[in-house]
Amino acid sequence: MRRIETEADIAEGLSHIARTDPRLVPIIEAAGGVPLRRRHGGLDGLCEIVVAQQLSKASADAIFRRLEAALTPFTADGLLAIEETDLRACGLSAPKIRTLRAIAEAASGGHLALEALGELPQEEAIAVLTAIRGIGPWTAEVYLMFCAGHPDIFPAGDLALQVAVGEAFGLEGRPKPKAVAEMAESWAPWRSVASRLFWSYYSVCRKGRDVMPI
Repeated sequence: MRRIETEADIAEGLSHIARTDPRLVPIIEAAGGVPLRRRHGGLDGLCEIVVAQQLSKASADAIFRRLEAALTPFTADGLLAIEETDLRACGLSAPKIRTLRAIAEAASGGHLALEALGELPQEEAIAVLTAIRGIGPWTAEVYLMFCAGHPDIFPAGDLALQVAVGEAFGLEGRPKPKAVAEMAESWAPWRSVASRLFWSYYSVCRKGRDVMPI
């Protein structure tokens, strides 16, 4: 499977979606640079995305740095062994602690091979991740995009993407996830690049507010 690994891949994807959907040309121009934001995968990569849910980037980064400092090395067994009070001291909520424990249990038990997810089709990879308690479609999609380099994912349930798509196309109100997903079908097989584009567009429209998940 083709993966998004470099800035050249982003440029290729932008060129493709601009050709197939000319409406995106002014959006690409307005967005300026579209960042790669490729991240490491594995246990710590997935846990970082869980930590980032519903938090500002600055808060999420601070919490995850404390978690990394408490878990050296960052392993599934270490995450299962650490006391809950220590995890709370890092700034983690009870639901996120449960999710991190569930991820660690799946990885430690051999039921979750994170490095292999990038080789699976999108639907299969999402199904593997969402089978873990506490992981929903958004978390799975973001992991596959940024940590596995999957080229063709558009997290239609993301609020910022819904707002950005609605504003970019002059829609009345924020479109529903189903409508956004249907619009995104025309940007295949580079929907992960389109996702980055609309996050960047949202950031420009909000004067630099960074809403890209990681």
